[in-house]
Amino acid sequence: MAEPIIELKNANIYQGNNLVLQNVNLVVNKGEFVYLVGKTGTGKSSLLKTLYGELELREGEGTVAGFALRGLDWKKVPFLRRNLGVVFQDFQLLTDRNVNDNLKFVLRATGWTDVKLMDEKIADVLDKMGLKAKGFKMPFELSGGEQQRVDIARALLNSPKLILADEPTGNLDPETSDEIMSLLIQIAKDYNTTVVMATHDYIVVNKFPARTIRTERGQVLDNATISIE
Repeated sequence: MAEPIIELKNANIYQGNNLVLQNVNLVVNKGEFVYLVGKTGTGKSSLLKTLYGELELREGEGTVAGFALRGLDWKKVPFLRRNLGVVFQDFQLLTDRNVNDNLKFVLRATGWTDVKLMDEKIADVLDKMGLKAKGFKMPFELSGGEQQRVDIARALLNSPKLILADEPTGNLDPETSDEIMSLLIQIAKDYNTTVVMATHDYIVVNKFPARTIRTERGQVLDNATISIE
């Protein structure tokens, strides 16, 4: 039976005082891979930020990974985020420490204390990303594709139920983009992890077809048809 991981009912999404998306009704189930598309400024990032608790849901109802978004206490946001992995376009790696220490930083920030368990977890996610030998490399010593893999490894640290990926192929060449896409789709299949990926890249969307949600004129359109623009 389908198990919802994201559920929004009559939700209004605000950025500051601006209403950017209105009357959003959306259900995304466990293990689904979903694209979130739309032109810049149509509310994609605001929707993602609402899902991971950076923007407050003021009107309507919403749950993510079992957490109610409406009235979400700031103290509960870290607990919500332990169930999520967020992958960014610009990697957001700490440039002054190596790959292992980047990942250890996240584990400590989410409540891990046992050094041996942390080391085992880091070795496990790097192995899954094909980065087994790269733990002692500094970010600047890695290619763009390798940095994006580290970013995905970081998102997997807490075995999340949901990965929110914001333009993860935006800074990558086509071949590396394909590798990253295959990886994200495989993660959804192998771990029954939901992946919601915001993208501008309709070539990727057409090459790796999946359910597509579009932000347009203040609305969220489900199962939108996409043509290369």
